[in-house]
Amino acid sequence: MEKGYSHSRTREHRLKRNRKRLILLAIILFVAGCITFIAIKVSDNQTHAPTQELAKKTDSVSKDSSKGKVNAGANGKAVSPKSDPEVEDGAFVEKYLKQQMLGQMPDGADGKKVAYLSFDDGPSVTVTPKILDILKKQKVKATFFIVGKEADENEHTRNIIKRIVKEGHAIGNHTYSHNYKYLYPNKRVSTDHVMQDIERNNKVLKSILGPEFTTRMIRFPGGHMTWNSRDPQGMAALDKVLHQKDYHQVDWNVLTKDAEGKSKKAPALINQFIRSVKGREKAIILMHDTYGKEETAKALPQIIEFLKKQGYEFKVMK
Repeated sequence: MEKGYSHSRTREHRLKRNRKRLILLAIILFVAGCITFIAIKVSDNQTHAPTQELAKKTDSVSKDSSKGKVNAGANGKAVSPKSDPEVEDGAFVEKYLKQQMLGQMPDGADGKKVAYLSFDDGPSVTVTPKILDILKKQKVKATFFIVGKEADENEHTRNIIKRIVKEGHAIGNHTYSHNYKYLYPNKRVSTDHVMQDIERNNKVLKSILGPEFTTRMIRFPGGHMTWNSRDPQGMAALDKVLHQKDYHQVDWNVLTKDAEGKSKKAPALINQFIRSVKGREKAIILMHDTYGKEETAKALPQIIEFLKKQGYEFKVMK
């Protein structure tokens, strides 16, 4: 009787001890599982936090870009809108040229070749229609920097302006008068005179294209870089006013020299263009469509074909 009772107590003690071990093991496994789960969550958050932050920034840039303006972020880099593949924001081009002129790597340098054909001093009834015919045949768009007094010359020139817009080209403001003595008296930049001439040109363009027409694109007669070197303080004051009004001036980095020196035949213009465009990723090309520029029209088809063979896409500036 005593032996049986002792054996029963020993077995009961062993069972209690085993239960304690199982409970302790379960607790250990539960704690280990909790620690593992927490570690995984922390690691997951650390991995995805930068991606989520980048997504927010990217979304912010996308929303800002869709407004049709170039927006500069904290790093000062310009963002070009992508809503229309044939349109480049003028502020993007302005900044690109400025940085390039300063010897800096432009923010917009991305390996993609883009050509921006631009024509100054028109319209003319002799040359502009020929250029428009060529552009239509080649299925290429360009930007025309219009002189107001030429546009408002007669019904023919007014109709040419309408055709430019109807066929999908862009229009920039090249002042109303193109008069150096008025715009730059005593070889100094006059903010008042330039702005008056720009606004007078705007009124002419609105009278032709309707009150809703606007353009943000400005090109100075003679070029911004020229007058900035001659009168940096005067140009700085003018630039400030332009940007307050959301105007953006663009010069050029490629030219045919169809307005420099003696008159040139088409082959000479083409050769000059090929030399000038070499190595340009974003080529802002200066040509003229005013009276006496028939050779420019003759050269244009080969210039466009050359750009196409070199892998350039074409955009207008707005």
